[in-house]
Amino acid sequence: MSDSLSSASLLLPREDGFRLECSFEFPNFGITVLFGASGSGKTTVLRCIAGLERAKGFVKVDGVYWQNDEQKLFLPTWERPLGYVFQEASLFPHLTAKQNIEFAVKRSKSTDARSRMEEAIDLLGIRGLLGRKPAQLSGGERQRVAIARAVATEPKIMLFDEPLAALDFKRKSEIMPWLEKLKTNLKIPMLYVTHSAEEVLHLADNLIVMEDGRIKTSGALTDVLANIDLPIKIGEDTGVLLKGKIVSKDKEWLLMTVDCGNIALHIGDNGQPIGSPASLRILAREVVFAKEQPSGLSVQNAFEGVVEEISVQKDSSGALIRANCSGKIIVGKLTRKALSELDIKEGSQIWLLIKSVALLSV
Repeated sequence: MSDSLSSASLLLPREDGFRLECSFEFPNFGITVLFGASGSGKTTVLRCIAGLERAKGFVKVDGVYWQNDEQKLFLPTWERPLGYVFQEASLFPHLTAKQNIEFAVKRSKSTDARSRMEEAIDLLGIRGLLGRKPAQLSGGERQRVAIARAVATEPKIMLFDEPLAALDFKRKSEIMPWLEKLKTNLKIPMLYVTHSAEEVLHLADNLIVMEDGRIKTSGALTDVLANIDLPIKIGEDTGVLLKGKIVSKDKEWLLMTVDCGNIALHIGDNGQPIGSPASLRILAREVVFAKEQPSGLSVQNAFEGVVEEISVQKDSSGALIRANCSGKIIVGKLTRKALSELDIKEGSQIWLLIKSVALLSV
């Protein structure tokens, strides 16, 4: 495996019957989300990487083994340069926010921990909170302090165990942009556990889907979502994620155009400025297919594409189509009856009409 990737192979049977058995790799940058239902093994994976539980196998982070059973190597947690953020902030209640962060800095082996602490404070926008004690902070503010504390130790990897689970919608919306900023600036791998579709779509660069202690599928987020052989339901339905930037606005009709590279979509203006990035979620059920170029319809977004793959869903009346539209993948759902009547096959030229596009808030 390349040292541009971190990796792990874990085998952990438990007396209660649960068995973790997985091998995976992930890039040494960006956020890799572990996604799945409760009890699928997501948190157990984090705990094994942190050395809090001992599985059989190996853990290799940024080219360095933290565990290698063949070499009889197992570093205890305190020797692993990692930052761990839990559901609850777990701050010392009698210390100020700054003192909580400094507590971690004093125990760090890094000579640059102090400067990293200052960087984390600025990245997470908490300089104005440093003199307050945890009881004087909101849930989102406490979690930002906890993240800064973890970052200040200058870790080689950040582990997040559902850090937003205890927050309400407003607090989650406040903290996610800070996590995205952290991802951009830290340049270290982050493993992030969640079962929230919103967090997956906002934060994930890569996705590992777990089920019953095993990995169901993994890869770049856009690739996993576009895989119709093993459709992954993130939130309401299967669908794809397109990323682009806002290039123009139509003030008369309150619309804006998002350029996703080779294709552009027209959506409602949400106030974001021209030039800003935009992530668009297109659900499979919002795609309609036509054999000829449509006209006289209210749908604003229609693209010609080539059918790359068809997946007929077992024991169901439905089918999924993966189409390539000028290099961008769109997945749509239709009935097997419609598939037959339209005579759609792999390689067919078709038109895709997108009824609705969800713009993910930033």
